[in-house]
Amino acid sequence: MNPILSFFVRSFVAVPITVLTWLICFIPLDFTFWTSIFYAILGGILTHVVMSLFMNTTYLKKHQLSRKEYRYIQKNLREAKLKIKRLNKNIFKIRDIYSVKQRIDIHRITKKIHKMTSKEPKRFYQAEEFYFSHLDSIVELTEKYSFLSAQPKKNAEMGQSLIETRRTLNELSKVLEEDLYHVISNDIDTLNFEIDVAKHTIEKKKELKFPDENRWLKK
Repeated sequence: MNPILSFFVRSFVAVPITVLTWLICFIPLDFTFWTSIFYAILGGILTHVVMSLFMNTTYLKKHQLSRKEYRYIQKNLREAKLKIKRLNKNIFKIRDIYSVKQRIDIHRITKKIHKMTSKEPKRFYQAEEFYFSHLDSIVELTEKYSFLSAQPKKNAEMGQSLIETRRTLNELSKVLEEDLYHVISNDIDTLNFEIDVAKHTIEKKKELKFPDENRWLKK
């Protein structure tokens, strides 16, 4: 749920109600100017509160989440957003040309997973390994890699450490790809099911349209 968009929608409804409440209080009801303003502001605030509750309830119902679940997911998404910022900061500090594609893939996949789970919070449960394990590992490794690659002089041990870190990052990027696949696995299953249904429907139509030809083909 986009909080900025939600606020503008509530305001779009609340402002006219505030003005209308003031007009009703001031003209037909003959309240004083300041009393009318008080009731108008109160009406606007109540509209905001009621709409906020309604929009939140509708949103949670749509995504089949309880308020407790939603707060839990949002807390973890906020923490993950900070980790991803750290990750991207380190990724773009690294000047190693050998790992450019690898770093671009890591940036793309982590951003994609976080964006999808932010948009559809229930997907969080399909990405728990990413949020509670793999993201932390990739952040720590990129910080280590960024630190080592920034050193002006590198001995053989540091060079070997860089190679090992790069190799581990490569393995982790493949793990992130699996995380992304797991997040969208339900969509893939649904798509495959719809394709099978569509194929079955097409075959049935062909059988109805060309019954004699289909009997000959089966023989």
